[in-house]
Amino acid sequence: MAMEGSALARKLAIVPAYNEAEAIARTVVEIRERAPDFDVLVVDDGSTDATAEQAMAAGATLVRLPVNQGIGGAMQTGYLYACQNDYDVAVQLDGDGQHDPRYLDGLLKRLVATPGVDMVVGSRFLDDDRGAFRSSAARRAGIRIFARVLSLITGQRVTDPTSGMRMTNRRAIHLFADDYPHDYPEVEAILLMHVHRLRCCEVPVRMRPRTTGESAISSWRSAYYMLKVLLAIAIGLCRRAPESRYVELSTTAGPSSLTTISG
Repeated sequence: MAMEGSALARKLAIVPAYNEAEAIARTVVEIRERAPDFDVLVVDDGSTDATAEQAMAAGATLVRLPVNQGIGGAMQTGYLYACQNDYDVAVQLDGDGQHDPRYLDGLLKRLVATPGVDMVVGSRFLDDDRGAFRSSAARRAGIRIFARVLSLITGQRVTDPTSGMRMTNRRAIHLFADDYPHDYPEVEAILLMHVHRLRCCEVPVRMRPRTTGESAISSWRSAYYMLKVLLAIAIGLCRRAPESRYVELSTTAGPSSLTTISG
């Protein structure tokens, strides 16, 4: 599709953030420096610290959620914003600085150059450098299980189904604005795309260790998380794929409109 290949394509970096006051300004500034053609939207997911103020001071556009919705709710809010404002490309980058925006150009080139691909995922496991950060051994074991299950279901190779660094085109933006998994949605989102006959692929990236805050998935919850996601996959396979209900939202009025604050 020409729209993504054009220099005039509208591109958005969605940064979900919950109590990331120590890292969010640095994250926003780095995106603006490394990928200046991307607008930056921070979705403040009910933070109780100065995340919102720090994001605005760094120059991001801000959407504030009154209560914590979790990563799924925050990202769906970002996709709704992208639809309202007619973006052609959207990419998720975590607010804690783990995702390096220098890789955005490679993700975009792959999205544009590969016919039929609607989402490109940055994978930690396509890089042979064993010194790169790849999370704990327990979580890597769970990731391998998810990867094998999704590879079998989708018929294509999946190596990093829990990666939050993912870039979507307009079709996937509209799908995720309408229907996006909550809780820990990355794995389920790949299945959702498969059910709706949208395609994704992976490119190698390196991620950085978290420097502030804590992961939403602690060690003691890893087994519970794995069982929960596997159950969600099984239910998703049995559920009939709903028709897209997305209707373009008004950006000026109405209860569905998002209230945004420009930095």
